[in-house]
Amino acid sequence: MSFQVTTAFVDQYSAVLQHLSQQKGSRLRGLCRTEVMRGKQAFFDQIGQQVASVRTTRGADTILNDTPHSRRSVTLQDYEVADLIDDQDRLRMITDPTSSYAQAQAFALGRAMDDVIISAATGVAYTGASGTSQTSLTNTIVAGGTGLTIDKLREAKFTLDNADVDPSLPRIIVVSPKQIQDLLETVEIRSADFNTVRALVAGQVDTFLGFQFVTSTRLAKSGSDRTCFCYAIDGILLAMAKDLTVRVDERPDKSYAHQVYACMSLGATRMEEEKVVSIICQE
Repeated sequence: MSFQVTTAFVDQYSAVLQHLSQQKGSRLRGLCRTEVMRGKQAFFDQIGQQVASVRTTRGADTILNDTPHSRRSVTLQDYEVADLIDDQDRLRMITDPTSSYAQAQAFALGRAMDDVIISAATGVAYTGASGTSQTSLTNTIVAGGTGLTIDKLREAKFTLDNADVDPSLPRIIVVSPKQIQDLLETVEIRSADFNTVRALVAGQVDTFLGFQFVTSTRLAKSGSDRTCFCYAIDGILLAMAKDLTVRVDERPDKSYAHQVYACMSLGATRMEEEKVVSIICQE
């Protein structure tokens, strides 16, 4: 039970419950491939690139080319959060806190969803027939001692283009707030680029060099290096076994207090190394 609920008592504080500054839900859901998952572990099969053969003579035997197959494994992860609200607390409060508690829990689970997606994007992907082989991300842009620059963005775009990633697929880049600010400090930036970046920083646009920018404070950081990443939208898969579920129930075993409970079950994986590029930025 939350023993901090007394801070909302009417004789001390405002009748309106306000959520403290926080990321309110997931920012990456909807920006990756989403599939329904069944069971503790799920496999997603892939078909690789075929090669056409030259026919050199009339009436020649048909040349058979084996179609390459591969697969990615996703392991289910369960998340839940709960708290109790005593009836005595509800009587002391003008506002019923139940919906606010549920909203705060939904925010928490949304942030957890982003953590799963971010970890899958740049971490180890499990491959092979049984899903036990480990595949690491190979596309990494590192420039020591620099933040996010136009050159890094151009190199990331080239990496995706050079891998024949379908240009019609939306491309996303996930950065922290510091990288947005870094772009304005790029000395070699052309005036046209500067105007676009200035609009990006001001929140007037969210796209630059073909990338839709998403700001997150949840990216991994090692020392002064922040690991940002960009990807084609189907390069990361979010597998949902149970979507966000919220319940409010009376608990007879807890003096008939109301329990606010939220849960979800999901997993994620990087589907193709060619479709994801990590960008190391100093901050």
